[in-house]
Amino acid sequence: MADVEATARAAHAGQTDKAGRPYAEHLRAVAEGVRRRGGDDEQIAAAWLHDAVEDDALSERWLREAALSRRTKDIVLALTKRAGEPPEAYAARILATPGAPLVKEADLAHNADPARLAVLDTATRTRLTEKYARMRALLGLVDPGEGA
Repeated sequence: MADVEATARAAHAGQTDKAGRPYAEHLRAVAEGVRRRGGDDEQIAAAWLHDAVEDDALSERWLREAALSRRTKDIVLALTKRAGEPPEAYAARILATPGAPLVKEADLAHNADPARLAVLDTATRTRLTEKYARMRALLGLVDPGEGA
């Protein structure tokens, strides 16, 4: 697992999130969220790599050739948004990939963290909050504010 973490950190080195924080903080939070939700090592590895191909930090070729399980690779590819892809198709692919919904749930939870969103301008915060709520609904996830 340390190798996967190191690879992900190196791949995203110098990148920041929308709030200007080092991108590796998001990766660590998602991996920890997967662990807390009972995810296994393959899902935790996928959490570290979940944005690598989408962000062009690592290529699909790298992923195909990496010494990772088929399941980890499948989860990363399921979580990789494709240009012009409707959210419904993206959600359907995640739901159809064993292990992927848990990783996406942890990703959405960190992305929608109120403390993380609070530093963004109002328009961006509103847009992202709506985007994350829509994806949670498409995935059939209970809103964190409901029934908790």
